[in-house]
Amino acid sequence: MAYKQHRRSRYLTQRQHLAPALRSIGFAALTAAAFAVPGPSDAQNYRFSSVTIEGNQRIESSTILTYAGIARGETVSAGDLNEAYQRILATGLFETVEIVPQGSRLVIQVTEFPTINRIAFEGNRRLKNEDLAGFIESQSRQVFSPTTAERDAATITEAYAQNGRVSARVTPKVIRRSDNRVDLVFEIFEGRKIEVQRIGFVGNRAYSDRRLRRVIQSKQAGLLRALVESDTFVEDRIQFDRQVLTDFYNSRGYVDFRVTGTNAELARERDGYFVTFNIQEGQQFNFGEITTVSEIPEADAEDYHAVLKIRQGKTYSPTLVEDSIARMERLAIKKGVDFLRVEPRITRNDRDLTLDVEFALVRGERIFVERIDIEGNTTTLDRVIRRQFDMAEGDPFNPRQIREAAERIRALNYFSDTDVNAREGSRPDQVVVDVNVEEKTTGSLTFGASYSTNSGMGVSVGFSERNFLGRGQRLSAAIAASENNLNYNLSFAEPAFLGRDVEFGLDFALTETDSDFSEFDTVDGIFRPSLTFPISENGRLSLYYQAGYQDISNYYGRSGILRTETNMGEQWTSGIGYNYTYDTRRSGLDPNSGVLLSFGQRYSGLGGDREYLETTARIVAQTMILNEEVTLRATVEGGALEFFNGQNSRAVERYASQVMRGFEPNGMGPVEGLEHLGGDYYAVAKFEAEFPLGLPDEYGISGGAFYDVGGIWGVDTTNAILPVQSKSFKPRHVVGLSLFWESPFGPLRFNWSKALKKEPGDIDQSFDLTVRTDF
Repeated sequence: MAYKQHRRSRYLTQRQHLAPALRSIGFAALTAAAFAVPGPSDAQNYRFSSVTIEGNQRIESSTILTYAGIARGETVSAGDLNEAYQRILATGLFETVEIVPQGSRLVIQVTEFPTINRIAFEGNRRLKNEDLAGFIESQSRQVFSPTTAERDAATITEAYAQNGRVSARVTPKVIRRSDNRVDLVFEIFEGRKIEVQRIGFVGNRAYSDRRLRRVIQSKQAGLLRALVESDTFVEDRIQFDRQVLTDFYNSRGYVDFRVTGTNAELARERDGYFVTFNIQEGQQFNFGEITTVSEIPEADAEDYHAVLKIRQGKTYSPTLVEDSIARMERLAIKKGVDFLRVEPRITRNDRDLTLDVEFALVRGERIFVERIDIEGNTTTLDRVIRRQFDMAEGDPFNPRQIREAAERIRALNYFSDTDVNAREGSRPDQVVVDVNVEEKTTGSLTFGASYSTNSGMGVSVGFSERNFLGRGQRLSAAIAASENNLNYNLSFAEPAFLGRDVEFGLDFALTETDSDFSEFDTVDGIFRPSLTFPISENGRLSLYYQAGYQDISNYYGRSGILRTETNMGEQWTSGIGYNYTYDTRRSGLDPNSGVLLSFGQRYSGLGGDREYLETTARIVAQTMILNEEVTLRATVEGGALEFFNGQNSRAVERYASQVMRGFEPNGMGPVEGLEHLGGDYYAVAKFEAEFPLGLPDEYGISGGAFYDVGGIWGVDTTNAILPVQSKSFKPRHVVGLSLFWESPFGPLRFNWSKALKKEPGDIDQSFDLTVRTDF
């Protein structure tokens, strides 16, 4: 800003456009031609006894004479002089050049381009100066070039276009300074973002416009356009959407699908685009006959055919074919068969709309990996990137493994750009794998406020880093406080413990509350180190040790059970556990459905004051119907506590949270008098459907309906003073409606519930707002 004020008084008289500078060059060229190129009537040869250079300040005369290529005493023609002029001008070092023969003396007069004193940007608000400086070629203390400056202006304009400001204009201007210096100023008019007002499709029959809009990255402008970047028109994004649509249809059996054209029309008011995708769906194909043949003696076709997961009659998908090839090639590596390649040979049957696939096991080229070069990782350690490769230097080269490694590197989400390529090495049978990455921010610091009918006003502070110290480790810490609750959480994870596919985790949590149970205060803390590793393609097993601390205090109610548990004071637990998860989404065999299974047990009794076994199980199944417009989801889960040596559960150990919708936390289950106790067992089944409401897709709002059935039961009544109800399993039934909103603050879910059946003492809840979670 000080720089602008200093030159403002001289701005109008000293500022010059680049166009006049270019015109002066043209004028110089005409002048030189007039002197250096004679007409036909006076065409002649020249011989100069001396050559004089005039006007140069920074560039040596001998250098200019070298550019000219004219030696003293050499006979030259008028054409030679013109060529000398062109050579000097082509260096880009001179603003004007004149070659003037004066008898036996040749005078070369030059005006050097000025040097750039400084570069400034004016009018930019959306892009920072340091970002713009990284786009341009012109640099301070270098020779000014009008061509480079114009090219820089075009680059800046393109950068704004990539940010949706296609009406941006950039004008480079120069300000003359002393000592043949100039200030280069880029005057920027950013303009407004031009939004996508409407996205339409022509030629689609199998899927509606609404479904296809959910596939592509571009979005229509809506009420929250100020908070949504994807509703801005970006040409490259439209091109990406074409590929996304192709992948979507191909994965669903439409092998002939293609985007025949994309029209982007600017509205008359020039404030928005109307984008139309013209598509041809074609017919949907299924898998026909699936066979495997081997052209390699050491590869048994039956062994490789057994690992296939595709079957005849299933909807054809190139993804499934690629997955099958990857399975076969991994089996070859496991069996020690090097350079095996799988060629899918597809036969089309238009009569029954099937595709026969023959997987041919053939011998590939004998090519080895010479080395893996990694560049651009200023923070992330090389080993974090190298462990994404299933190969090392000296191993047989497999292009598929390189592609899969590139996808894993991108999935780390550590880099804004990732480029993985293979090139020929020092010998024809070797390749060098080049990995070029560009780091991005991986840490965050969050501050939040919340309100709950159960906990009142609350605030939270959190820190997370998913690439701690560039080692690929995850570290997070958070503190949340409300009127009645205080939570501390600390978590650390090393995804490649001891260099293997094993994740080491360390978790610490401490909760202090006097709201979950209105009659007393609780303290609950855990410390848990764990190891998690794969045991199958879709299965993961976690082993952990858990130490815990629980305390109940300040009880002033009438329950004999709770009073007895409070009098026990502080209790410590120590034990081990495991948890197994099976998730079909890892293999992605079916884009429209998936199953998640989780089963775990924890034994507490390795020291400490408590001895019990906790068992939990959960299974979730999801599928999409009606051309993927409606999502159906079913969840069944439960838990059980079993105590040993005459011990009984305490309130801080029993299940009391909101296991099903329609009831408040600790609002169902066993009750002594009017006080809820929680239970040793719970089971619940949840069924829900999610469907569009007909609102514009850009709002991110959809509807849902649900039905839950389940309950909490089981408690020891030895110390009860008042009557205890709901000791045994008595299912509650709840129906309701949901509203899903992909808000700028995160995915939210609004539930309106109605308890069809409840038990005495239950506290129902007709409305609740939660953060939406996908299974």
